[in-house]
Amino acid sequence: MFRQLMSFDEAKQAIDEKLKLGVVGEEEKLLLEAYGRILAENVVSALDIPPFNRSTVDGYAVKAEDTFGAEEGQPAKLAVLGMVSVGEQPKICIEKGEAAEIVTGAPVPEGADAIVMVEDTDKHDVELCIFRAVTRDENVMKRGSDIKKGETVLKVGRVLGASEIGVLAAVGLTRVKVFKVPVVAVLSTGAEVAEPGKELPAGKIYDINAYSLSTAVSESGGKPVYLGVVADDKDKLGEALKRALTSADMVLTSGGVSVGPKDYMPQIVNSLGEPGVFISGIAVKPGKPTTVALIGKKPVFSLPGHPTSALLLFHLLARPVLQLM
Repeated sequence: MFRQLMSFDEAKQAIDEKLKLGVVGEEEKLLLEAYGRILAENVVSALDIPPFNRSTVDGYAVKAEDTFGAEEGQPAKLAVLGMVSVGEQPKICIEKGEAAEIVTGAPVPEGADAIVMVEDTDKHDVELCIFRAVTRDENVMKRGSDIKKGETVLKVGRVLGASEIGVLAAVGLTRVKVFKVPVVAVLSTGAEVAEPGKELPAGKIYDINAYSLSTAVSESGGKPVYLGVVADDKDKLGEALKRALTSADMVLTSGGVSVGPKDYMPQIVNSLGEPGVFISGIAVKPGKPTTVALIGKKPVFSLPGHPTSALLLFHLLARPVLQLM
C-alpha cells in the first residue's frame, strides 16, 4: 500500500489534521504518586501561606514604638510576659511596655508588630533591656507573604516535580487531578524475530524494536504495554491488533510494512475499522514504508522493521502525537 508516497511534510500535515485526539482523560492521584504527571486543573490556594504572622528570628515580640530611641547606653525596658513556641496559638496579648520571648517560626502574638533579635537584648528575670530599636514588621514574615488565599499556585499543564509537589502540600492538598497516562501497545512482527532471554535459533535475531520503542514511549510520557512478537500470519496479526486496540490508546508495530510476500500489516490495519490507513508510505530514507492509520479514535503507527528506522520515525511522527494525548 505504500506505493502512493507522501513527502515528509505532507505526512506531518496529514497527521496533524487526522490525529486531533485530545487527552485520554483525567484521574486523581495521591501527591506521593503524582511525581512526573501533568496537572489537569488550575490549583487555587484555599488559605494564606504562612497562615499567620511568624517570627523569622529568635528574640522578643514587641510593639515597635516601645523600642524607639533604644541604644546601648539607654536601653528600652519592657516586661516579659512569657514565651511563644512553634506549633501553638499564642495565649499572650502584648500591651504597651510588654514583650514575649519567641522562637523562629512561631506565631507573632496579638498586639506585637515587630521582633527584636535576642542578640540585641539582655534579660534579667522578667525585665528585658533592648539596645536597638526596631521598625514595624521587622523580622516578621507576614501572613500570606508566600501565597495568598485565592491565588493560583499552579496552572493546568504543569509537570509535577519536587517543588510542585511541595507547593501542593503547602496549600493542604493530599490528592491532585492529573491527566491520565496514555497506554501504548507495542508489538513486533516477523518470523525472523525472537524474544530476548530465549535461545536464539539459527536464522533469527533478537527483538530490538519492542524494547527500544517501549523505552521511547516511557520517555515521551506514555505507558508501554509489550505484546510480544507476532508471526507473519494474517489471522494472528489481526487478533493481536484487535487486542491492542481494545486495551491501548495508541498502537505501535514494527515490521511487515514493506512489499514482501508476508508484509501484511498495512492491509490488516486497514481492515480493522474506519477511517483506516491514511499514510501508506513516506518519501524518506530510512523509513519509506511507514504506515499510519486511525482506527476509531486510536492511532496506529506501523513502523519499519529496521531498528534505526523504527526509532527515528517514532520520534518524528508518533512522539508528537503521544505527547498531546
